[in-house]
Amino acid sequence: MKFSQVWMKLSPEVIDKIISIEAVRSIALKKGLKELRRKFMEENEDNRPAGVQEGRCLMLQNLLHSVNRALSDGRISPGVRKAIVSNFIGRIILEDASAKDRFQAENGIAPPAFLTISPTKKCNLFCKGCYASSSSENAETLSYTVFNRIIKEMKEKWASHFTVISGGEPLLYKSEGKTLFDILAGNQDSYFMMYTNSTLITKDAAKRLADLGNLTPAISVEGYEAETDARRGDGTFKRIMGAMENLRNAGVPFGVSITATRHNAELVMEDRFIDYYFQEQGAIYGWIFQYMPIGRSYTTDLMITPEQRLAMFEREERLIRERNVFIVDFWNGGPYAVGCISAGRPGGYFYIDWNGNVAPCVFFPYHLANIYDLYREGKGLNDVLFSPYFKSIRKWQNDYGYTQPPHNVDNYIVPCPIRDHHENAFNLVREFGAKPMDNEAESALNDPEYHRKMAEYGKTVKSLTDEKWKSGFLNIKRFK
Repeated sequence: MKFSQVWMKLSPEVIDKIISIEAVRSIALKKGLKELRRKFMEENEDNRPAGVQEGRCLMLQNLLHSVNRALSDGRISPGVRKAIVSNFIGRIILEDASAKDRFQAENGIAPPAFLTISPTKKCNLFCKGCYASSSSENAETLSYTVFNRIIKEMKEKWASHFTVISGGEPLLYKSEGKTLFDILAGNQDSYFMMYTNSTLITKDAAKRLADLGNLTPAISVEGYEAETDARRGDGTFKRIMGAMENLRNAGVPFGVSITATRHNAELVMEDRFIDYYFQEQGAIYGWIFQYMPIGRSYTTDLMITPEQRLAMFEREERLIRERNVFIVDFWNGGPYAVGCISAGRPGGYFYIDWNGNVAPCVFFPYHLANIYDLYREGKGLNDVLFSPYFKSIRKWQNDYGYTQPPHNVDNYIVPCPIRDHHENAFNLVREFGAKPMDNEAESALNDPEYHRKMAEYGKTVKSLTDEKWKSGFLNIKRFK
């Protein structure tokens, strides 16, 4: 019997006991790594390009190593460990697949894996270039009743027990006398990741997160003190350091969320930067978000240049393959996600904001549906998923590579319809009459120079990375 088959038969309680003992965990880790290689490299049931499978396998291995180090170093408390095993491993990884199988049998595709929800636009900071244009003046907030209903519908319809929380600042969320902590407490069968500026993670807040156990914060940084404070305000970096210390002391695992611009693209790829946050501060994972020209004072001048993007890709590959870091670039990391994951693609997600507007992606701010309207009409998430708008985006994903045989898969290093293939995305926006989610998105929609620059950017990046894609992911096996 395969190791995975044995593992699937174990209860979360038994798994928790196994991973709490370092010697036993080490044996299980070795077998798990071997199983990953077999699953991705030998079986490759979905017939993906060999280099894509190698990279996906390596990324998961890096995550397992990161979690193992955190457990060994005591950065995950026993209470949080048990909650992670029960919620993340027990329900997300080992969940009975029957509900998902039924969904696929009925609808012809597998369901999305998660949603990203921004429950409030309110924020205590005023960051330059904020994608959401958030500030302390913004009052837009998703009602607690609807917020909770969305999460429960995901579980019932898709067997999805994972939700990403964005903002605004999620820890400022308050509705019907409830806060984000009430969402966590009321959904102990789900696991959450929260993008946060972290300035509100006091000792008490960290302890509450530890007691609940089902959320990991991804903390926003731009670099070190000078770079972070320049974008987020004086004193922000020191508060972030305090928050990280509070989380370490409480045993709550956390990661970092890095916004890369043309001003810090080299800095955030340096070894010393990685060592500082992953080794010294104890981050377990990292997400890189290349600045996207949407939101407050959007400008293409802050985007990393095509040449910087290629250099970042090469550096990210080295960090992943030589430093064994779990760090994923939302755009350059397309090969690890098998392309674009927006519009409810199988294994992917879509986005709901503080007003209930539903968009294909956080960075694709054009919507046709609103969750309040859908619920009033007796509809729900599946009506968005199977809308012509979302289906057309998924058709683009499929034609680009997701459902194609390996030799027909196009360059996943440039996977994004709105950033890397801008003309295609805005043709769909215009075809379906999708509405901007804010004033900035409306300005961009009606800005010919913006469209020209975005289209040129995508074509240039693709031309620079096509050879990397062909040699590194289609033909040559680089996995060790």
